[in-house]
Amino acid sequence: MFYNYELWIAYRYLRARRDDGFISIVSWFSLIGISLGVAALIIVMSVMNGFREELLTRIMGLNGHATLYFDEKNISNNNFENIQNTLFNFSEIKKVSALVESTVMISNNDINRGVILKGISLNDLKSNDLLIENIDIETIKLFGEKNFIILGKRLSTNLGLKQGDSIQLIAPTGTNTPFGKAPSAKKFIFAGTFDVGMYEYDSSVIFMKINDLRQFLGMSENYIDKIEIKYFNPESAEILNSNIEDVLNATQTQDFILIPWMERHKQLSNALEVEKNVMFIILSLIILVAAFNIISSMIMLVRDKQASISILKTIGMSDYSVLKVFMMVGSSIGLLGTITGLFIGVIFSKNINYIKGLLEKISGTNIFEAEIYFLSSLPAKINFSEVLVVAFFSFFITVIATIYPAWRASKLDPVKVLRHV
Repeated sequence: MFYNYELWIAYRYLRARRDDGFISIVSWFSLIGISLGVAALIIVMSVMNGFREELLTRIMGLNGHATLYFDEKNISNNNFENIQNTLFNFSEIKKVSALVESTVMISNNDINRGVILKGISLNDLKSNDLLIENIDIETIKLFGEKNFIILGKRLSTNLGLKQGDSIQLIAPTGTNTPFGKAPSAKKFIFAGTFDVGMYEYDSSVIFMKINDLRQFLGMSENYIDKIEIKYFNPESAEILNSNIEDVLNATQTQDFILIPWMERHKQLSNALEVEKNVMFIILSLIILVAAFNIISSMIMLVRDKQASISILKTIGMSDYSVLKVFMMVGSSIGLLGTITGLFIGVIFSKNINYIKGLLEKISGTNIFEAEIYFLSSLPAKINFSEVLVVAFFSFFITVIATIYPAWRASKLDPVKVLRHV
């Protein structure tokens, strides 16, 4: 419990005067250091959260939450329907899609690129929320026609394509010869683009109707590379997969392996999590440095106020009251710095793309390269539980930093001090 006179004395000690202006300057630097440390922690953690969420959302949006692999690639329509029915017996499954994939080369105007060719049905394209939001209606209509393909926006820009242009694709296999399958080349029509905001996909992925791709690769009409599954709750993929895999292997004649998205992208997810934790530790040093500044300023304040502390103790102020006064002084600096840092960090995180654009205009350089960071824009997601952890950590460190100087002040011997006044 704090008494009014203790609060008043702490307030007076916080105010700057001419004779102790240097102490006030050190206190201000401590406050600024804590503010910058808290703001930097919140901004970096928000960017890491946003980066992880955006990256995984786009990866899962195009690849599904689980991938079903099987040993026999030629699955008849009846068998595929049986597999679908078995999968849809699980209420957690939202969508099942058959896919054919291949790595091919695209050629246009003497520009050649290696790309990933994905074969899907028109219905699967329309039911993919991430794709359908980033493709215009005209492109979808054209895709329904034979031999039309959809390219990533960055890929089509690099190739200088316009809607309706012919593009040559070259597959490593596809033409049957007496010596086996030979590379095949065929022209397709550019229907339009998709732009999911992820450089890796926008610059290297092409979508084609699954039957057109089968014909291009010289595969049978029942050929399927894999089946992608989407759940209503993606986080439950790892738990559900074991049960689904057991049921499929028990009811079907071939062997199935079901791999969840966490396992397929485990290294990426773990790398992002480790980077986030390391950045937290590194940036926490800013707050620790500011805390040492608080210790320094408090020790100087105690030395400067020795006479007044001795007088207060002489007229009856207890050691405990002196301890509380100086802890309030140091804690106030920490509290103000933490609140200021929280405000700066949250505002900066919410407007990070605007600030990024402003800095790019001033500096004349591209701060966030999509080729390096995978995403086209700088994402930020504020996790308020993490913000509270940062605030508690910052305030806790500053309170700890005030204990020793406050204890020194409380143990001051007024007789020794006043003897030399």
